[in-house]
Amino acid sequence: MTKGKKKDAKKDGKKVAVEKSEESLGTTTDSSLTTLTDLWSESLSEEIPAIPEAPDKEVEEPPVQPVPLIHEEPVLAQVIIKSYEGEQVDELYEGEGFICFEGGNTYKGLFSEGCMNGEGTYTWADGVKYEGTFVKNVPMHNGRYTWNDGSVYEGSIQGGLRHGYGVFRSGTHPISYIGYWCNGKRHGKGNIYYDQEQTSWYSGDWVNNVREGWGFRRYRSGNTYFGQWKKNLQHGRGKMTWLTDNQEYEGQWECGVQHGSGMHTCFLKRMEMSQYPLQNKYVGDFVKGERHGRGTFLYADGAMYSGEWVHNKKHGKGIFVFKNGHRLEGEFVNDHLVEYPAHQGSAMKAKNRRATSPRRRFCIKRTTVTNALGKTSVLGSDTYLDLLSLLVLFPEEDREEEMQQVELAVLRHISKLKKAYYFYSTLGYAPSPEGTYTLTMLQFWRFLKDCKFHLSSVTLAEMDRLLRGDKPPKDIHDPSDRLLFRTFVSYLVHLAFHIYHEEYKDEVPHLQKCFLEMMSRNVLPSASCVQGILYSDEEFTSFAMRYCEKCWEIYGDFCRPCPRPPFEPTVKLRQFLWMLDDLKLLSEQLTAPRVLGIFVKVGVSLPGIHGVNLELEMVFLEFFEALLECALVHVTEDMILKEEAQSNQKRSSFESKDFSKETSAVSLTEHSPPQPPRPCEDTKPAHQPFLLVSETLLSFPITPGESKDDVSLPSKDIKEEQDSCPEKELIDEAKGDKDEQRELFSFWMYQVETFFTTKFFPAFEHEIALRDKMKEKNKQDAELAGLRKIQAEELERLTAEKEVEDAIKQEAAALQGSVKPRKRDVSSWEKLVSSREVQLKKEAPKREHSPKKRGSQGSRA
Repeated sequence: MTKGKKKDAKKDGKKVAVEKSEESLGTTTDSSLTTLTDLWSESLSEEIPAIPEAPDKEVEEPPVQPVPLIHEEPVLAQVIIKSYEGEQVDELYEGEGFICFEGGNTYKGLFSEGCMNGEGTYTWADGVKYEGTFVKNVPMHNGRYTWNDGSVYEGSIQGGLRHGYGVFRSGTHPISYIGYWCNGKRHGKGNIYYDQEQTSWYSGDWVNNVREGWGFRRYRSGNTYFGQWKKNLQHGRGKMTWLTDNQEYEGQWECGVQHGSGMHTCFLKRMEMSQYPLQNKYVGDFVKGERHGRGTFLYADGAMYSGEWVHNKKHGKGIFVFKNGHRLEGEFVNDHLVEYPAHQGSAMKAKNRRATSPRRRFCIKRTTVTNALGKTSVLGSDTYLDLLSLLVLFPEEDREEEMQQVELAVLRHISKLKKAYYFYSTLGYAPSPEGTYTLTMLQFWRFLKDCKFHLSSVTLAEMDRLLRGDKPPKDIHDPSDRLLFRTFVSYLVHLAFHIYHEEYKDEVPHLQKCFLEMMSRNVLPSASCVQGILYSDEEFTSFAMRYCEKCWEIYGDFCRPCPRPPFEPTVKLRQFLWMLDDLKLLSEQLTAPRVLGIFVKVGVSLPGIHGVNLELEMVFLEFFEALLECALVHVTEDMILKEEAQSNQKRSSFESKDFSKETSAVSLTEHSPPQPPRPCEDTKPAHQPFLLVSETLLSFPITPGESKDDVSLPSKDIKEEQDSCPEKELIDEAKGDKDEQRELFSFWMYQVETFFTTKFFPAFEHEIALRDKMKEKNKQDAELAGLRKIQAEELERLTAEKEVEDAIKQEAAALQGSVKPRKRDVSSWEKLVSSREVQLKKEAPKREHSPKKRGSQGSRA
């Protein structure tokens, strides 16, 4: 067997694992490749601190870090073939074979025309392995790189480099990258996770391993930044939220600091369960992270300063307006107004007048709250009960007593009601910087179902009709409508009366008895025990809520007017089932009986002897949860694996470059195959069947135009990330259970996304398109029918006219036929007369001669 010999090409360098300092911010734009050390250092980068309200120095520009030592990927070396085992055709390697090169590198796989062509495995002497497709001795298309430290890359390959969509997971650090690559570098859209729990991550645009463009960065502390990036720093328009400091900045950035026009808000910490936020706000110019230039500062108490700023201090001309409306205008120096005795004196007098003014006593009186009957309420100003529609049902002399007793009953349970209100108002929402939350109807429905109100004879839709019948019909069942705490309590009193009034119809005070019974049976035992799939997990809730708005649109489309006042549109169980059938979503897995079981599971229908009542109405919470349950039934694991394979095939498909004929036509027997290029150690994530796909598609959606690099983490976050060891976490059984639950929810999320994005929403859009086509066709048919009607009418008119004309002609012809015999008689008479005249004319001379004869004879006589 002929062995082609070529010299070994030296590698550009060995793998170097250089840990960058904690102060480093990542790779520079000159780095040709991103190594594992780059990714790890990015996770340790310093997080931008919040803007202080005090005139302290704010955000310093991060120091310039040294460029890390990075080596190029070694070129495919040309080596001497040591041995070959396999098939040959015309002295060319063909079919399956195993080749061993001098130096220890090996290849096992398919050959064609003497070249590595097809599926194969190439292993370097130091343990690095490539498994995938070869095209004329070059790794192409799809492949998997595995390093001896456990790091794995799986995805698209072009020319031996990561190119296209791929996943990398480090074997030594909890770091992974999922996204697009170009010539071995992170380039395009991609997500990078810096810890095992995926609490520190970046999702957005990459350019040559650098965050550049639009992107979202979440730090382990919970702080976030969304906006534009340039060279791994915030640059352009962006919004930074410091949850740990209750601050927020939105505006222009330059080289990682606030620079240009922007708005900085500091949320004052409120007491838990407060509904009204307090905040200090600055709107104006920033220079290198400081308030500098012209700007307006709005204080939480109502005061305001508008004017010039220098290094976070009021300095220059400005106007200060106190909360009482008093104005001071002049020159400010270092946060203080230049002293003017006249101004100081007037300010002191104004202060003294305010201290002795009767208006202050009057303002205190204005805080007194009266109830629906005009009496002083024992409840606070935020708990006004609107019970007038209930009080009119009682005798006038009992109304005041009923109102007082129910207010006392509410006051007895006010703390528990506030805790329940606060608990449910936070479901499905990220932490609010100002700590204020307002209950939505969607959350209120969840509260009612958890407290088993729907097990009474009143459905949630009927409750809405009862409590909100005075609103416009389209708003009665609106899930986004917000309820203040006083409205929440008023609704509960109304529900208590309508559910339990029959039980206590002979007892007084009636409202109090009903309310206390409701609290003991429904609220106290079951409040805050969340049921249902929507709010079963915080991450799952956040993910599922992305589809809420579109589902509300579909809910409204399938609504039909209720036959009872106020005739608002609702969806019945029957219509939900018809909807699934119309959208072709019923299948072998999701059958009609399974859907009926889902109705019982989500609580929209109670199990009965005679089956499910399909005439029951659904509120949007029940509609949405029923869809989520349908997603878990309709989308199976086999379907996920099949669609994942198709998706990966589409992502990895690309056009391979044309190689020179000289290189490609060379036989392995004459020339040794060049070794596949060694990817740098930075290549990324390991492959986990559909879990990786769920992370890619579900965990952190890429918003339009996301971007690049990282900002550094605070020192405490650095310590947390250094101390977090995956091995220790895996030993912990609680951690194992948590991971198992997380995998379950990840699978759920993938099922939900697959159902909504590839089944439900496209089917609805197709249905809408068909409806539009039908409308257009009906319109065309109506126009055509109108045209045909006009043509028929015109034809009928012309036919009638023709008939009339024919009748006239027939009459004329008949008349003409009767006149002709007369003409014949006249003509014969005329001929007779004319012939007689001719005859007379001929006889006339004869007549003239005969008298003469008679005359001569007479004379003779």
